Amino acid sequence: MRSAGGGGNNSYQIQMVVSLTPAVKTLLIVNGLVWAIGVIIIQEMVLKNSMLFSVFGLSPAVFTGKFFLWQPFTYMFLHSPQFMHIFFNSLMLWWIGSELEQVWGKKNFYKYYLTCGAGAGLLYVAAMYLAITAFGINPNLLYVPTVGASGAVFGLMLAYGLLFGDRVIYFMMVFPMKAKFFVMLLALMEVGSILSSGIGGTVNNLAHLGGLIVGFIYLAWAKYSKKRQQKKWMGGAGRRLKLVVDNDKKEEKSGPTYH
Repeated sequence: MRSAGGGGNNSYQIQMVVSLTPAVKTLLIVNGLVWAIGVIIIQEMVLKNSMLFSVFGLSPAVFTGKFFLWQPFTYMFLHSPQFMHIFFNSLMLWWIGSELEQVWGKKNFYKYYLTCGAGAGLLYVAAMYLAITAFGINPNLLYVPTVGASGAVFGLMLAYGLLFGDRVIYFMMVFPMKAKFFVMLLALMEVGSILSSGIGGTVNNLAHLGGLIVGFIYLAWAKYSKKRQQKKWMGGAGRRLKLVVDNDKKEEKSGPTYH
């Protein structure tokens, strides 16, 4: 089992006081209940196997071969039995997610979070098949399930770095840096981990990187769509304004015109 989160990239801290917003609270409760009841009690104590991860985690071979199409969505609500895995993901979801939800609203926050998580999973599946084809990695890795919310959480960190880029955060709880530089460093660390350790470790750096990529694409498309909509609206307003001016000129010459 591989974790899409936790691991060695938890050496960061954001020093701020944030409230617990509705969507973030719901996600924290769902993740906590699934972990406590599903993973710890049912899987670890009762079943004493990894059936939950096999069915609802994200295994590239199972997803594509057995058509378990729910896996790119469900894997982000599972976490490994190690408490620190869900703890750090929950902490970052609260610290960063609550402020983003305050800016975006509940509905838009859910859309972004779930898109980043599912998109990171799909990119991970594609990257694994590409790695097997191009670099000849062990194909048995396709059967190893990935679990964790970090694909979605890394998407949140990307958004935070873009929206609050000049805000100071503390890397390794000591070194202050602007949020935008922290996100850049985070991406470099993930690429460095993949290049140095490969993609077969217990921490799924591909899913982390996928969350950053999907988050960037989502926000870039949203920005483009907004500008396009504004341009379309302004163009329509300009045509309406010209029509009114023409009517005014016509009124001065020949009196009022009724439509």
